[in-house]
Amino acid sequence: MILYIILPMLLSFYVSWRFKSKVKEYSQIGLANHLTGAEIAEQMLHDHGIYDVKILSSEGQLTDHYNPENKTVNLSHDVYYGRSVISAAVAAHECGHAVQHAKAYAWLTFRSSVVPVVSIASTYVQWILLAGIVLINVFRPLLLLGILLFAVITLFSIITLPVEFDASKRALAWLNTKGMVRKDEYPMTKDALKWAASTYVVAALASVATLLYYVQIYLGGRRD
Repeated sequence: MILYIILPMLLSFYVSWRFKSKVKEYSQIGLANHLTGAEIAEQMLHDHGIYDVKILSSEGQLTDHYNPENKTVNLSHDVYYGRSVISAAVAAHECGHAVQHAKAYAWLTFRSSVVPVVSIASTYVQWILLAGIVLINVFRPLLLLGILLFAVITLFSIITLPVEFDASKRALAWLNTKGMVRKDEYPMTKDALKWAASTYVVAALASVATLLYYVQIYLGGRRD
């Protein structure tokens, strides 16, 4: 049963390491057009008729994200000011989410609708699962409740996959058709976004594996 946890964890470490190594590698390769990530983002938004989304610089590394609540594309300092292949790839990807929002992309809308439930589930699930395992012979429904809450979190991680893949697809299509990256730069942006998407895939697999682990405990399986 421990393989349910160990194997996804090892895979997650590997993919995370590969992604970070790609970020480091492609951050050293400057764009031929010399545009910053912020300028790339602004151009992509405007090309899609989006003028009500702000582009902000955020603290930390790999903190890039799109916030649909306040319509902001938040780029880490290195991406916002960077003029590298990775800056272009990440900035365009985050703007891909803004385009999804503007076009009411179904998967993004669905994911946003379950965020409040996931937030609540994430707050309490570990405590409920722990108590459920300890009290499994006294009050089994408590563990079942924990499993249901964790299932919601797992569903969210699965829903995230098409959202992330689609954002990368939109980013790559725009970067290519608008000539934002040269022919020799395009494969690198594609490779970077591929590894970024892989982190979400392994996260979803790990969540599914962990869910199965708890289900096995509930059904009478061993915990070790």
